[in-house]
Amino acid sequence: MDSDDLPLLIDTYAAPHRSMRIACVSETYPPEVNGVATTLAALVEGLHRRNHELQLIRPRQPTTDAAGGKLRFHEVLMRGLPIPNYPGLRMGLPSKRELVRLWSVRRPDVVHIATEGPLGWSALQAARHLKLPVSSDFRTNFHAYSRHYGVGWLHKPIMLYLRKFHNLTHCTTVPTEALRGDLLAYGFRNLTVVGRGVDTTRFDPAKRSAALRASWGVKAGELVVACVGRLAREKNLGVTLRAFDAMAAQRLTKLVFVGDGPMREELRAQCPQAVFAGQRTGEDLAAHYASADVLLFPSLTESFGNVTTEAMASGLPVIAFHYAAAAQLIRTGVNGFVVPRDDEAGYVSCAAQACLDAPTLQALGARARETACAHGWDRVVARFEALLQTVIESPVQTRTDKLFAMRRGA
Repeated sequence: MDSDDLPLLIDTYAAPHRSMRIACVSETYPPEVNGVATTLAALVEGLHRRNHELQLIRPRQPTTDAAGGKLRFHEVLMRGLPIPNYPGLRMGLPSKRELVRLWSVRRPDVVHIATEGPLGWSALQAARHLKLPVSSDFRTNFHAYSRHYGVGWLHKPIMLYLRKFHNLTHCTTVPTEALRGDLLAYGFRNLTVVGRGVDTTRFDPAKRSAALRASWGVKAGELVVACVGRLAREKNLGVTLRAFDAMAAQRLTKLVFVGDGPMREELRAQCPQAVFAGQRTGEDLAAHYASADVLLFPSLTESFGNVTTEAMASGLPVIAFHYAAAAQLIRTGVNGFVVPRDDEAGYVSCAAQACLDAPTLQALGARARETACAHGWDRVVARFEALLQTVIESPVQTRTDKLFAMRRGA
């Protein structure tokens, strides 16, 4: 078997022994609301707390956006353009010359690229020009979105571009072993699994709010079913509606959509009795999670699915397909429910049965919280820190072949 096909281990890395100067490049970052922004911010903040020097390079967001800066952390804002159909999000513009100039003056130890857009590609080219070590993330299944927007023919060229992009870096992190296997089959190399964490202080069952439930018009004994995320076709929201209808046929049930997107009005027309809470962040988002009773999450386009872990940390049982984070963390009848991938009828049936026993749902939610508490960010940041140190210290000629200790069958 070729060494590129062997699972990669990072648990046995030696602890980093010095502070690193890390340049992180991303097309998205808070206050933008999406999984990539949230996850990258947690990693950046965690690395900064561990005494590393961080340079964050991202597109300028609103016109009032200003670069942040503090000891051992500063931002560099680049030109950007709005992303069609994604209000509030921007993509960077080609900026290789600016990045070469920036990194020639203050050379980073490693460049980490979180997104594969024009800014990410420019960062890759600039780093290669300067012979800097480069790592990257595979965080968003853009190639999987194409079938939801009538452009399935784009799947192949998108995958060819993504493979070329990531294979030019010294290593690429993925959030699950399953995704690593999928990408290996497409010809991606130098992949290693670095999981994702969840903020179990922010997302906590204690944030449950009777006042918020009352504002939704929840009646005594009514089950609140949450759907959290972007209201868009790639989130499989037709299955959400069918599952909710099956649940509502069994008992008094309230559906609450938390998020916004291009399907909002279509969903409102199909389910006028639902609550549309809009986009929520921070403590407000935490209260919305904790004030529900169960989460429906049938998406099949996530690379991980932060919604799953946030809901679990909030004490909610999640009903999901056996995919991404749900496949990794949920055990049916123990801390939630997973249904075989693409079995939509099975998903709807599972939701209908699950809603009948409120005490069982509460017990599952408590165990979901226990599962989430074992996946805090500290451990993930430490693994990522060790990965970057290994990339820096590996000889140039071996970075693309033997970055990590390897073993078979993991």
